[in-house]
Amino acid sequence: MARYVFGVDVGGTTIKMGLFETDGVLVDKWEIPTRTEDNGSQILPDVAVSVLTKIKDLGLHKDQIEGIGIGVPGPVNERGEVPVAVNLHWGFTRVANDLESMTGLPVKAGNDANVAALGEMWRGGGEGYKNLIMVTLGTGVGGGIIINGKIIYGSHGAGGEIGHAHVEDAIEDPCNCGNCGCLEQVASATGIVRLAREALAGSDQPSLLRTGKVSARSVWDAVKEDDALAKAVAERFGSYLGKALSSFAVVSDPQVIVIGGGVSKAGPVLLDYIVKYYRKFAFTACKDVAFALATLGNDAGIYGAAKLMLAD
Repeated sequence: MARYVFGVDVGGTTIKMGLFETDGVLVDKWEIPTRTEDNGSQILPDVAVSVLTKIKDLGLHKDQIEGIGIGVPGPVNERGEVPVAVNLHWGFTRVANDLESMTGLPVKAGNDANVAALGEMWRGGGEGYKNLIMVTLGTGVGGGIIINGKIIYGSHGAGGEIGHAHVEDAIEDPCNCGNCGCLEQVASATGIVRLAREALAGSDQPSLLRTGKVSARSVWDAVKEDDALAKAVAERFGSYLGKALSSFAVVSDPQVIVIGGGVSKAGPVLLDYIVKYYRKFAFTACKDVAFALATLGNDAGIYGAAKLMLAD
């Protein structure tokens, strides 16, 4: 008899859900709205109803289900508890315990970025490796660190918060976390725009970036057109991220570093700038770490959540 596992990725707008066979074959995926009103009180009940409905519609039995893995946007400890999840309007929430009570199925919970890293390790850009750092470059910078196939949670559920490493003393405006000079402020999509605007303001150099709206995409498009100013921006970006990754690597000693998120759609040229500075600053034993682009896209969360439930 086939056995299955659910993977759930809770976002601020939608909840992505997947049903997998335990060998990683995706059987079905769907989305439901994230109802954040009333302090997000309906989020977990909605997940429970959707899971139980899917089991019934497919004629499955609960004894065929290994359980439910769930990723949420906030720190999560090893007990599946969330102290706060601002985007969901949650205060302290016993995610795993509450969802188990609602479904009668085993549940494991993790931070969404950590869970995405686990997904890329299982069936994505990090497949075949057990020690991995994943960086997601989007509006912010997320991350996850996997050691021997297991997520590093830390004592506060903040393990792998790569985007909030301090990398620049000169930045005086605060990051979303409240600190100043975080990696997120110079290596995210918005961070790349910051670097581009600084470069444009500090130089009269002709550039494709002087026409139209400046965005992370327009910067990388200009880099591909051999635009000198855009390439200088890419060098600064690569320096910040490459140096930061060299520091993370000397602590976690990964086999592979996977780069995902919307900015990673720039493709291999993005890796060129990161790897250049990583190799320059990495500790000798870590210099030859493999680099890869993420491949699962928006499905990384549901894959990782499913694997979270299956992890030893």
